[in-house]
Amino acid sequence: MIIGVPKEIKISETRVGLTEAGAKQLVKEGHKVFVEKDSGLGSGITNSQYEKAGAQILETKKEVYQKADMIMKVKEPLADEFELLKENLILYTYLHLAAEPKLTKVLCEKKVKAVAYETIQLKDGSLPLLTPMSEVAGRMATQIGAFYLQKDHGGKGILLGGVTGVRPAQVTIIGGGVVGTNAAKMAVGLGADVTVLDVNAARLEYLDDIFGGRITTLYSNVQNIESCVSHSDLLVGGVLITGHKAPTLVSKQMISSMSKGSVVVDVAVDQGGCIETCKPTSHQNPTYEVDGVIHYCVPNMPGVVSRTSTYALTNVTLKYASMLAALGVEDAIQKDESLFKGLNVYGGYVCYEPVARDLGMEYKPFKV
Repeated sequence: MIIGVPKEIKISETRVGLTEAGAKQLVKEGHKVFVEKDSGLGSGITNSQYEKAGAQILETKKEVYQKADMIMKVKEPLADEFELLKENLILYTYLHLAAEPKLTKVLCEKKVKAVAYETIQLKDGSLPLLTPMSEVAGRMATQIGAFYLQKDHGGKGILLGGVTGVRPAQVTIIGGGVVGTNAAKMAVGLGADVTVLDVNAARLEYLDDIFGGRITTLYSNVQNIESCVSHSDLLVGGVLITGHKAPTLVSKQMISSMSKGSVVVDVAVDQGGCIETCKPTSHQNPTYEVDGVIHYCVPNMPGVVSRTSTYALTNVTLKYASMLAALGVEDAIQKDESLFKGLNVYGGYVCYEPVARDLGMEYKPFKV
């Protein structure tokens, strides 16, 4: 199969869909790999490194799309790339279609075979291709929150961990999954007072166990969220329902109850956000204020730690890329149930039910 790796065009997105090590493996397996010129530079991977791995460098994005049977990316195609999509092209990337009605329609019209990283799901319910980026984003959420709590960055002038005789910052994390756990690890490590809310009692029990009582766990309901948000210096949104738009759990009224100079980081923004006042921003203009509360809502947070993120991503995407390249979509998804759940669009229809339901589009399950 011919695999194409285009350069990402989302603002400040410097990750790349495949490392030179990944390219070398795919070439060894008998495939051709075409990489757009300079696409790896943001992650510290040179054109010559790709060439040494056996990949070929192409000058333009258009050439990559024209030649490729399968495109490996990091982020969803943007409007400028829609015209490059073609019938039967395998698109293997993060898609988050529940928040992208226009893209979903284009993928259907073009009859693209779209496989979403974020909905590939193992039997235990885990999301192996989302996990490493969720780890990165969760850790960044605390780091970013600490940065914006500084007075010179518009915050209330609080050190996350406090000092002897002075209270530490109050950090509330909504969602105890991979994002929430990693945000909590960073916040606890910095000495903050951390509360994690979740609806899964078993998950809360697990968090109590691994943190050894160093965090407060609460069942997530309206009353508990209201109480925690109002006292928070840093609020992190880390809610994910696989394939669905994120539920809105924090209202504008709750945000208004926070003191001025507090900080909100909504990691769920790429799925629509779990905080009512959140809207997507970019790394160039990452924040805005609502009632004096700083909001950071960048959908591609891991894009600015691209070296770490790119290598972590290829570690988990390569297995399924090899299957898709060797067998094609149809045979690969029948062989692997986890990969089957990754197929979002096929034959001109949405074939992943949560996306179809959230977007009000026709759902047509995949059939051979």
